[in-house]
Amino acid sequence: MTSKIWGGRFKSATDAVLEAINVSIDFDKRLGLQDVRGSLAHVAMLGETGIVSRDDAAKIADGLERVKAEIENERFHFSRALEDIHMNVESRLAELIGPTAGRLHTARSRNDQVATDFRLYIRDQIDALDVELADLQLALATRAREEAASVMPGFTHLQSAQPVTLGHHLLAYVEMIARDRGRLRDARARLNECPLGAAALAGTSFPIDRAMTARALGFDRPTANSLDSVSDRDFVLETLSAAAICATHLSRFAEEIVLWTTPQFGFIALSDKFTTGSSIMPQKRNPDAAELARGKSGRVIGALVALLVVMKGLPLAYSKDMQEDKEGAFDALDTLSLCIAAIAGMVRDMRVDRARMKVAAGVGYATATDLADWLVRALSLPFREAHHVTGRIVALAEARGVGLEDLTLEEMRSVEPRINADVCDVLGVEKSVQSRRSFGGTAPDNVRAAAQVWLDRLKDK
Repeated sequence: MTSKIWGGRFKSATDAVLEAINVSIDFDKRLGLQDVRGSLAHVAMLGETGIVSRDDAAKIADGLERVKAEIENERFHFSRALEDIHMNVESRLAELIGPTAGRLHTARSRNDQVATDFRLYIRDQIDALDVELADLQLALATRAREEAASVMPGFTHLQSAQPVTLGHHLLAYVEMIARDRGRLRDARARLNECPLGAAALAGTSFPIDRAMTARALGFDRPTANSLDSVSDRDFVLETLSAAAICATHLSRFAEEIVLWTTPQFGFIALSDKFTTGSSIMPQKRNPDAAELARGKSGRVIGALVALLVVMKGLPLAYSKDMQEDKEGAFDALDTLSLCIAAIAGMVRDMRVDRARMKVAAGVGYATATDLADWLVRALSLPFREAHHVTGRIVALAEARGVGLEDLTLEEMRSVEPRINADVCDVLGVEKSVQSRRSFGGTAPDNVRAAAQVWLDRLKDK
């Protein structure tokens, strides 16, 4: 006869292959504290409603507190023979308090239990990620204020476009991360419903108080449909989706760090803390932290895709396929947390070569748009005509091998006779960024003000 806790109708042991594919304790032991929290709320409700006696409820609660202490102090023995975290906790509880432990599972199933545990875990992870992302925003906004007037090239198509400031560039990522935090908060709000009490799939005939357990666990309300309660993994998918978008943002910034640290760019340098050397080329300083943050985004995105594939063909309600929801999510959220820390560390660590950036900002006729805008303002040319005139002046400068600011007034007048000496006021890269005072623009005063707004907002985050 099988010794499994669910094995009443089974006559023989399971095959070793099934044992190997079925066991989940190797990874779902991470849900240990959440499992105990859910069980404490459940037994309190069972005692309050009279489904179990108050004495039994108190005895079970005392045993669960002892199990919780063992997990917290890393003294809990996780057994693969017991399959999952739920059976491990219940078995240890029975060792501590005897047969009374068997009353704990009244009016619940492992289906609603794991759904509750996992929601608690994801909620905890979202809260931790929010703190970490706020710290990254703080690092970026602090450096943005410092580099508010540091001119650098702005790119489109990775070609020089218009001058911007490094501070403005860094604040772009502050905004991206604000949206990431918003998406995670949205996911948290939607997941904050309690599945406990849905039982296997149909609810229970016991007179449970689901609102009581929901309140005890910090949920806003119980889930409304028992079938949906045990089969829903939207809360994981939504969190992984937000995590994948965030990882993509981090990857984009990591790619810029990789570019900026090359000798060809030379905009920034990283210290020994965030670089490694080559085993054969002694001169190398490789931005490995940035490269790994860029590469690890694939793991986060992959976890989202993998769970979508798992869920796409599942009929209601619970299927064992859903055991595959955890490993990818655990890894993805761990990976994202590590990447956030790496990017924040590099932002604080990087040394900026302002002179090198300023020279690069003027390459490629980056102030051509400023010239076109001046033609519109000063000479009342339609923008399309000003665009054409500017293009001819750029071609003239290119033929001479000089910058726009190095052309003589006579040379520019050979293209457009009405150009006067005031044009010189718009052709330098610093003048260019100072002129971009529109809301959200790159003017240094704008950047300082925007950075300060974020720093004030992040003080208590």
